[in-house]
Amino acid sequence: MAQAWGFGRYGGPEVQEFFDRPDPIPGRGEVLIRVDVAGVNPLDYMVRSGLVPGLDGGRPFPLVLGMEAAGTVIALGEGVDGLEVGDAVFGFALTGGGTYAGTTVLSAAHTARIPVGLSATVAATLPVAGTTAVDALDQLGLPAGATVLVNGVGGGVGLLVARLAAERELRVIGTGSAAKREPAETVGVRFIDYTAGDVVAAARELVPDGFDGIVDLVGGTSLRAVAPLAKDPRNVIAVGDMSVPEIGGRFVERRLDRENLERAAWLALDGVLTPVITAVHPLSDAPAALATVENGHAPGKVIIKVA
Repeated sequence: MAQAWGFGRYGGPEVQEFFDRPDPIPGRGEVLIRVDVAGVNPLDYMVRSGLVPGLDGGRPFPLVLGMEAAGTVIALGEGVDGLEVGDAVFGFALTGGGTYAGTTVLSAAHTARIPVGLSATVAATLPVAGTTAVDALDQLGLPAGATVLVNGVGGGVGLLVARLAAERELRVIGTGSAAKREPAETVGVRFIDYTAGDVVAAARELVPDGFDGIVDLVGGTSLRAVAPLAKDPRNVIAVGDMSVPEIGGRFVERRLDRENLERAAWLALDGVLTPVITAVHPLSDAPAALATVENGHAPGKVIIKVA
C-alpha cells in the first residue's frame, strides 16, 4: 500500500483527500515507478475540476492528482522497450495514475531515463513545464535578436520560457505580479508589473514597433489585451487558452514523446532549462502545494518530495 493525495469526485479543493491504495499494476506500455519527486502544475487542479476528463485514463474514483514525476522503475508492463527495472526515470502520468503518491504508473512512451548528473528534483519539473517551454519557442521559431513577450512570466513554465528564450539570444519582456519580479529578473527578463499600471502601454513603451512573438500563460482577457502587441497574430502562442485561434493566434503544439523529454533533460543538464524551484513540500503537505499553484501565488516551480 502507498499513500496518495487525490479526489473522490470532480470539483474544487473540497473534494481532495488522502487515501491508501495498492501499488498499481502496469498495463501494456506502462512502467510502475517508486515516486521520488512530483511536479505541481495548473493542469493538476484542472483535471480535478473535471475540465479535462480525458486525462483520467478512464480509471474509477478516487483518482490521484499529479501529471509529472521522477522516480525509479520497479516493474514493467508488456511491450515496454528502452526501459528496465532499476532505471531512474521521469515522465508523464497520462493514463490516470497520478503522481502525488508513493508509487504510480507512467506511460513508457512518455517516460525517459534521467541523465547521469541530473537530479530527480529537476527532472520532475521537465515533463510538463520544461517541454512546454521548448515546444512554445520551437513553434515560434524566432531568430536571435527578436523580441518576445512572455505573458505570465513568473510561474514555473513562464520562467523556463524566459530562460530558454534568453539562451536563444531573444530579448525577453515579461508580465507578472509584483511578487514575481525578482525570480523573473534573475533569469534576465525586463519585467512589467501588471498591478502597477497599464500593461499594454508599458509594453508599447519598451517595444514601440511590436513584438516578434508572444507566449501567453494567462489566457482570457489578459491574452486578448496583449495579443495586438504582436506584429503577426500567428505568432501569439497560448499555452492554456484553447480559444486563441479566435484572435488569430495558435495553441501550443505539444510533443510528449521520449525524444522530447530527453532533449529537455539535456538542456537542463547544460543549465539552459534549469527550473526556478521556489517551494518544496512533503507529500503530507500536498494540499498546500497545490493550493499555492491554484491560487496563482507561486513564483517559480512548486514540487512535492514524495520519497
